Amino acid sequence: MAAEMPGTALRPHERSFRRLVVAAGLCWSIAFPAIALYHQLELYGDGAMFSYAVAVQDVWAFHWHNISGRTSVFLLTLLPAETLAAITGSPWSGIVAYGLLFYIAPLAGLAATYVADRSPGRLIFLYACGSTALLCPLIFGFPTEMWLAHAIFWPTLALSHYTGSTVLGAIVIFAVSLLLAFTHEGALVLLLTVFATLAPRGLQSTPFRRGVANLIVIVLLAVASKILLPPDDYYADAFARAALHFFDLAIFRVEVVVEVLAAVIAYAAAFGLISIWLPKRACVYVLGALLLLLCIYWMNFDHSVHANSRYYLRTALVVATPLLGVMAAFAAMTKEGIIRDPLPNLQHNLVWSPNRVCAVGSVLVVVTLIHVVETGKFVTAWSRYRQAIAALAMSHESDPELGDARFVSSGRASPDLVPLEWFSTIPYLSVILSSFRPNRLVIHPTGNYFWLSCATATNNRDRELIVPVQTRELIRTYSCLHR
Repeated sequence: MAAEMPGTALRPHERSFRRLVVAAGLCWSIAFPAIALYHQLELYGDGAMFSYAVAVQDVWAFHWHNISGRTSVFLLTLLPAETLAAITGSPWSGIVAYGLLFYIAPLAGLAATYVADRSPGRLIFLYACGSTALLCPLIFGFPTEMWLAHAIFWPTLALSHYTGSTVLGAIVIFAVSLLLAFTHEGALVLLLTVFATLAPRGLQSTPFRRGVANLIVIVLLAVASKILLPPDDYYADAFARAALHFFDLAIFRVEVVVEVLAAVIAYAAAFGLISIWLPKRACVYVLGALLLLLCIYWMNFDHSVHANSRYYLRTALVVATPLLGVMAAFAAMTKEGIIRDPLPNLQHNLVWSPNRVCAVGSVLVVVTLIHVVETGKFVTAWSRYRQAIAALAMSHESDPELGDARFVSSGRASPDLVPLEWFSTIPYLSVILSSFRPNRLVIHPTGNYFWLSCATATNNRDRELIVPVQTRELIRTYSCLHR
């Protein structure tokens, strides 16, 4: 991001670049809830089980008591949605509310960052927009809690640096820091990043001392939550396995990451070469050539769908968001004169020359276009997958070898839809897509993870709810076969 250096006014090309970054971030944050609600992405992956839990008003018992370290997501999205479902007597109203509250988080986060940011030129807001445009599309569609962690991180960073030394300010910062820490265990990395960026302001400064106090209290609360609200034995094992693979480098060996890296490297190499002969027009020529190559690739060679890999790329947010946060804070403090740069004007002229700003802007355009295409492919495939599961749920096909004559295998769907499968939540998806009155419960034939215990599913079946008891009995039967 272009940072205005002390004593140096922004030039027209830098202002244009800033507008591009802000526009990209805002456009994506507005598009997220619109696309998600239209395509029912609140039902994708784990979202199917979360949505079913909202519909039957049992979110905490179904799963969230197992993940006390992610209580913020429960309080901000699932609890209000469950409450709405109970008040209105409409399961769908709760599900839609859950989707809206979850996917509007980036927009709310940017709005809060803009209000809280008092850095010169609102640099933290600028970086927040860039981070939203570059990182969030990688995981968009899968309801990972890191989605909310990213949204809350940026206003937390701005508030920590620029809130005055008042009691109200201290309370606000503690509240948002606590919300951040309890979105996901990985969010503690984001909170530590916020704390670390306060050190250059002075170890005796109010922001740093306030950060130390907040960090100590929040870490103690996080530990206490794990002790007082431990997960069930079944989930504890699964959680341990997931934690061991959270930073597995194999996570990044997916088509979209390779595509983005290849495009950026190709652009940088071509730009460096062509700018030798055509320094003023190199960025435009290279951009045009790269876009042409991408179009040829998409039309003739690309057959991938970035679907279930969206969940695993949450790791990218844990790694990249802190780096951008540090860059934002240091850029702001450099401009304030807190961090001294011995060669500010020289760096400003070398790094942010019109040609290089054009090149960085072009890379942003390329990456954004890749995200747009990948998102389009994903939601198109997801729409087909929803139709396939709904058809199976309403069919009279049966695979009794799965445990019951009312079960049908998801393997009957088209093989090209396999990248959309999330085996553990297919039964809940089939219930919702059949308007809670399925003829068959759709089961993944080789599924080996089961969300509900028999006791939990039985208790839910015996409650007085709008969702038909016959449907809840299907879920109970399925759960009791395995847990």
